[in-house]
Amino acid sequence: MLFNLSTGQSLGIILLFFFGHWYLSLFFQSFFYHRYSAHRQFTMNKFWERVFFFLGYVFQGSSYLNIKGYTVMHRLHHSHTDTPEDPHSPSYQKSIWAMMMRTKDIYYDINKDRRHDIDEHYYKDIPSWDTLDNFGDTYVSRIFWGAIYVVFYILFAKWWMFVLLPIHFFMGPFHGAIINWFAHKVGYSNYRMRNTSTNIMNWDVLMWGEGLHNNHHRKPYSANFAQKWFELDPLYPIIKLFHWLHIVRLRPMNIGSNK
Repeated sequence: MLFNLSTGQSLGIILLFFFGHWYLSLFFQSFFYHRYSAHRQFTMNKFWERVFFFLGYVFQGSSYLNIKGYTVMHRLHHSHTDTPEDPHSPSYQKSIWAMMMRTKDIYYDINKDRRHDIDEHYYKDIPSWDTLDNFGDTYVSRIFWGAIYVVFYILFAKWWMFVLLPIHFFMGPFHGAIINWFAHKVGYSNYRMRNTSTNIMNWDVLMWGEGLHNNHHRKPYSANFAQKWFELDPLYPIIKLFHWLHIVRLRPMNIGSNK
């Protein structure tokens, strides 16, 4: 730490930076990649699409996800949940690490157009910005953002706070591992499905509603992942606000309470 800060001041700054990165990275992954690109729960014009595309790049940083790879893989997950064709199923992998390594391989195969067995409809209506996508997926970009995280910690963190740095480097995969593993292992289910999806928590303030995974598998085109009166999807009110501001246009089925 280069600045002469007390332990409390240093910890406050680092936690603010950590949780800011956590929630902003996850926000754009859930809002833009998941609910918009993969499921088309709402529409937006090209201008706003580019805005969210760029902000997604900034806040994902070193763990930037190519939107084609993410979208196709997520659509495959819904079509083949908990089967051998599922890109990430705890039912067929012995550990969370093994599941994420398989996910990584399938993701890169899709990005490099090496998966010729995937039907064309999985690639329908995916936002594209080739220049940003190609640059965001390079080592130059990843190292640049990783260096920013390291410099910030050098400036403000006590040595023992550096334990959080690896999560910054791999923020996107870290979020994915939580949902793809634990939301098929622990929690409760509102709906009996032919899969192992669960809701990790009823007020999902940690994962922007993504933890309401059983609800999402039951109603994948619903923009509100909360389906019971005791549940909260904190991202849905923001999407409704964007709808009222004419930034996005929700499908008619998604404008109401959605319960």
